[in-house]
Amino acid sequence: MATQLKNLSATNLETSKEFKKIKIAIVVAEWNNKITFELMNGAINFLIEKGVKEKNIEVRMVPGAFELALGAQFYAIKKDIDAVITLGCVIQGETRHFDFICDACANGIMDVGLTFNKPVIFGVLTTENEKQAKERAGGKHGNKGIEAAETALKMVLLKNSIN
Repeated sequence: MATQLKNLSATNLETSKEFKKIKIAIVVAEWNNKITFELMNGAINFLIEKGVKEKNIEVRMVPGAFELALGAQFYAIKKDIDAVITLGCVIQGETRHFDFICDACANGIMDVGLTFNKPVIFGVLTTENEKQAKERAGGKHGNKGIEAAETALKMVLLKNSIN
């Protein structure tokens, strides 16, 4: 595995005055909330550290990963939202339910971004077990919430540079 034992959450993104104007929505799945709340805290702290005003970060919960796409759509439709970050965690169980949820979640979130021409970021862990999830929510592999927040800022900068 290429990412084995690497903390991928290190960033070189500079703080920008442009970030003070950005409004970000974060939609968080309540299912596996010990993991998803760590992702959320990482994302919020990163956004604030990079210059996004705390009042410009709106956070809402949805029951689980399957509901992230609709929660993201509720925000993507709003003109004043520049990007939506979705955060969730699906852990493999004994049935194929995992496959269906992960596929629907990823495709749904992608569809929202393409439909509304707005950055909608996939910050959903799809792990084999809880240990892997913890390692990616502040553990030895970093915090994927931070990576999702960085992606959102980079995509807003890209969109703004083209428009």
